[in-house]
Amino acid sequence: MKGLLLAVAGLTAAFLGSASAADQLDPSCSGCHALVKPTDTSLDRLLTRKGPDLWFAGSKFNKDWLVSWLQDPKPIRPAGYPYFKTIKKGDKNDVPDPSKITAHLKLNKADAEAAAEALMALKAPADLVPTGSFKGDPKGARMGALAFVKFRGCVACHQGENGEGGLSGPELTDAGTRLQPDFIAAYTADPQRFDPHIWMPTANLKDLDIQRLTAFLVQLGQGGK
Repeated sequence: MKGLLLAVAGLTAAFLGSASAADQLDPSCSGCHALVKPTDTSLDRLLTRKGPDLWFAGSKFNKDWLVSWLQDPKPIRPAGYPYFKTIKKGDKNDVPDPSKITAHLKLNKADAEAAAEALMALKAPADLVPTGSFKGDPKGARMGALAFVKFRGCVACHQGENGEGGLSGPELTDAGTRLQPDFIAAYTADPQRFDPHIWMPTANLKDLDIQRLTAFLVQLGQGGK
């Protein structure tokens, strides 16, 4: 019955709008994630929420990845969420404390497909993730890799190629299969528009840098495609 209700929610979401899609998702989702754009954008809310916002999930994730991940959820953030509440002092550096990291609910295939359908109906405004934010040119990937590892210091917070990098941000080893290219470009350009006060800074990058970084991230997890 639960799978049927979620499936109906997913099928009707496109017609009823994102608020209805959010209403039809399992209530446990809204216990950790904002499924509708919050009116409270204070720092206090950011510091106390249990999971990242999903009100723009349909403009962020690739549906096939969502369906697969919801059936076998593996940590996207090596240090959990938020990282500063889950780390402990290690021999040389701070390390994640597994006892403080809550595992995500695992769904069966039918429920995962229905939940993904509903989540994909939660679209960001067109001016937040403009179509064509990533111009689709893969030629800048090599320079994007250098920017990620060296010039822009992304690797300090994110794991990238070969799983190397920091722990405080979501890992990006599979960014190309998980995230939509336009979202990557738009979020990289101005993360504060999505999450006011988020610890990822707005670096005022030139569009060329954004395109190169996106080109690099898009090919991660795609087996060299």
